[in-house]
Amino acid sequence: MTFVAGTTRADALRNVTRCLADAGIGDNDARFLVLDVLGLTGTELILRGTEPIGAVGAASLSRALARRLAGEPVARIVGSWEFWGLTFGLAPDTLVPRADTETVVEAALKRHSDRARPLRILDLGTGSGCILVALLTERPGAFGVGLDRSVEALIQARANASANGVGDRAAFVNADWCAGLAGGFDLIVSNPPYIPAAAIATLADEVRLHDPSAALDGGLDGLDAYRRILAEIAAGPVGLATGGSLLFEVGHDQADAVLAIGRNLGFAEARVTHDLSGHARVVGFNES
Repeated sequence: MTFVAGTTRADALRNVTRCLADAGIGDNDARFLVLDVLGLTGTELILRGTEPIGAVGAASLSRALARRLAGEPVARIVGSWEFWGLTFGLAPDTLVPRADTETVVEAALKRHSDRARPLRILDLGTGSGCILVALLTERPGAFGVGLDRSVEALIQARANASANGVGDRAAFVNADWCAGLAGGFDLIVSNPPYIPAAAIATLADEVRLHDPSAALDGGLDGLDAYRRILAEIAAGPVGLATGGSLLFEVGHDQADAVLAIGRNLGFAEARVTHDLSGHARVVGFNES
């Protein structure tokens, strides 16, 4: 569909919704696209829906709709996504934040419930920085380090920390998991790549073609990153401070395997947290 300058805002939303519905894509994507591309708030769309979108808006919305119909995720088109009520800009080397990952934040906050405590947080494979930034907004006495192998991801994570008001309490390090780090952290979190390599070809196109493969590929059985991180923390020099905890996001069927890896390396008091769908989503260990 090609829009014209005289198309009203309300008609634009109706037409985008219909086009996406015909393609089997839900209504929420239409609203996200129209609001972002036209630079509107939901209130403006309701109260001033009869105003035309103009030539620039028509061209931009036509391009955005074509991209969505071609299978590009709406988050990639608009360039940002919401996580924990915060907005995170995206880069090609960052995953789109997912609602399931909020389970990591919830589990971490329950384990460290004192808002005023000066926590030291390490986020391994920080990507967009969504987990670290969410935790820092909830724990104003905390300082966090986000680590990633991708410089492009780190640049985006730093921008997201600043945009969400926690840039002065966050540092970002380019490294391969724990390499080059030292010292104890009160909280270590990670959402590492955990898709078995052979399964990547079976993922939905929106993931397979648009998410960075390095953030998906967990090796032959999907567990490579867990083995590496747990072994490095167990061996030091980076590790958990007294009373500290380590929390991983895991695939829906990986909790038992990750628990076994941690226990074999001497980590204590393992705990599993389930997401809203009932899947075992977070595996946590305490200081060994």
